[in-house]
Amino acid sequence: MELSKVTALMKATALEFAILTGHLVLYPSGIVAERLSPTTRTSDPAAGPDTDPHATITPGMRPVVLLHGFVDNRSVFVLLRRALTRHGRDCVESLNYSPLTCDLRSAAELLGRRVDEIRARTGHAEVDIVGHSLGGLIARYYVQHLGGDTRVRTLVMLGTPHSGTTVAPLADAHPLVRQMRPDSAVLRELAGPAPGCRTRFVSFWSDLDQVMVPVETARLDHPDLLVHNVRVSGIGHLALPVHPTVAAGVLDALDAGGPVARGAHGGEPGAASVA
Repeated sequence: MELSKVTALMKATALEFAILTGHLVLYPSGIVAERLSPTTRTSDPAAGPDTDPHATITPGMRPVVLLHGFVDNRSVFVLLRRALTRHGRDCVESLNYSPLTCDLRSAAELLGRRVDEIRARTGHAEVDIVGHSLGGLIARYYVQHLGGDTRVRTLVMLGTPHSGTTVAPLADAHPLVRQMRPDSAVLRELAGPAPGCRTRFVSFWSDLDQVMVPVETARLDHPDLLVHNVRVSGIGHLALPVHPTVAAGVLDALDAGGPVARGAHGGEPGAASVA
């Protein structure tokens, strides 16, 4: 391995350790579900009939739902949430799914109920979702198989194992880990046809992500989906929802207006280096 690659890997590993230490400190604060945003109603003419007619009509950007990864909670999004609110997203909410969850599909159903509740409470016809790791797969299942494409405008995924990861084989005792393995039943469902899916997908993947094995598994390649892959260099898995360069990319992805081509791949113009 070249010296430059070794140095980059060492820097990324040191950063991962520092982030893990900080996250362990913050983790208890994210166990309890957050307080919901005040009831408001947007002036969005596309808002559906299931919105709350008694909510106050106020303009605003689409709500953003943050969905954490395996054995994690909403505390992982402290910095990204701050960046989103500074950028004008006045409704940013996190969903904690139970650490006892054993089926990705059940978590996707819970996400769907939360999205409908947010739409009814805010009056927005659509939301955006940002999912880290397993959270991205849960959100993707909701969009592709539970009708979420009519409710989710943009789904941003950070280090999500679209083709499955082979890391930590001893963790297979947990059902959710087995669902993240290559060729699992859930991943086969997600790889199947998804004609007419309306949601825009943006998938960030890092060349130094040691949880995604191989790293390319965090790229989303599907002929029926509106996809843009963004390659990030110089950081690991835990840094993806934390690093300011990635946060800037997430903001750009959420603010982007037009769709990308179905099955499109993010090339070098979409790459971001933080090394």
